Amino acid sequence: MSELSVKHLLGIKYLTKEDIDLIFETADQFKEVINRPIKKVPSLRDITIANLFFENSTRTKLSFELAEKRLSADVINFSASQSSVKKGETLIDTVNNILSMKVDMVVMRHPNPGAGVFLSKHVNASIINAGDGAHEHPTQALLDSYSIREKLGSVKGKNVVIVGDILHSRVALSNIYALQLQGANVMVCGPKTLLPKYIKDLGVKVETNLRKALEWCDVANMLRVQNERMDISYFPTTREYTQQFGVNKELLDSLKKEIVIMHPGPINRGVEITSDVADSKQAIILDQVENGVAVRMAVIYLLASKIKQ
Repeated sequence: MSELSVKHLLGIKYLTKEDIDLIFETADQFKEVINRPIKKVPSLRDITIANLFFENSTRTKLSFELAEKRLSADVINFSASQSSVKKGETLIDTVNNILSMKVDMVVMRHPNPGAGVFLSKHVNASIINAGDGAHEHPTQALLDSYSIREKLGSVKGKNVVIVGDILHSRVALSNIYALQLQGANVMVCGPKTLLPKYIKDLGVKVETNLRKALEWCDVANMLRVQNERMDISYFPTTREYTQQFGVNKELLDSLKKEIVIMHPGPINRGVEITSDVADSKQAIILDQVENGVAVRMAVIYLLASKIKQ
C-alpha cells in the first residue's frame, strides 16, 4: 500500500501529484462504501479525532463528521463559539487541553491564515486544515477536482474558470494549486477589486468579462461573495455584481457548448447563480457534496495509516 508524502494536510501546496492520485484512488473505494446499505467500515476503530471549528461551518463540519463516523473513528466536536476561547484562551492552550485527552488527529478551521501550520509544529497529532482564513481549504479543492475527474474523465488539459470573489476565497487558492498540479488550465474571473494583486504570479489567466470566460472553459466554479470578510465595499451593489458576474440559464444556454457548473456552497441563489442554473443538469453541486464525504474519508484514512505505523 503506497502512502502519502505528508503527515498533515495543511494545504495543497504541500502535496505532490502522486499524493492527489492516491487520495482519489482511495476515495473511489470509499465512494462505493457510502453507497452500500451498510455505510460503515471498521478501519479507524482505535483512532480519536477532534473537530476544532473556530469559525462557523455547516457543510464542511457535517462532511468531516460523517466521514469520521463512516470510518468508525471516535469523534469529539469543539465549537469555539461555545468554548473557553471566548474567555481568552489561546489556540495552543485549547489544543493542548484537547490533546491531553489523547487525540490522534485534529481537523481545524480557523480565521487566521497559517493556524494549521502553527499547530502542526507544536503538537503531536496529525492536523487537517478545514480552512484557515482566506488562505487554503485543501479538502474542498480535492473534492472539486475529484468531481471534475468523475464528470469529465480527467482533470488534465481541462479549462477551469473560478468566478467571483477570488480575493477573500480560500477555495480559489487551494483550487488553483490542485488544478495546476493535475495539469488543468486555470482562469480567474471577477471584478478587478476582488482579484488579488499577486494573482498573475500564480500562473493563471485573468478575465473580467464573464461571457468570454465561460466561452473558454469546460468547467465554471462559481464562488459566493464573502460579505463576512469584507470590511469595505468592493462593488457598488449586489444587483450590479449579479448583472456582470452572475450566471443565469439564458447565458448558459447561449454558449456554444455545455459547460459544467460547480459551487463550493453556501449558494447565494440569485446572486452568483440563479436557481434554475443551480438545479440544472449541468450543475454537479450535489455530487460535490457526496464526493466530499468520500474524499475526506480517504484523507483521514491515509493520514491515520501513518499514525498507526
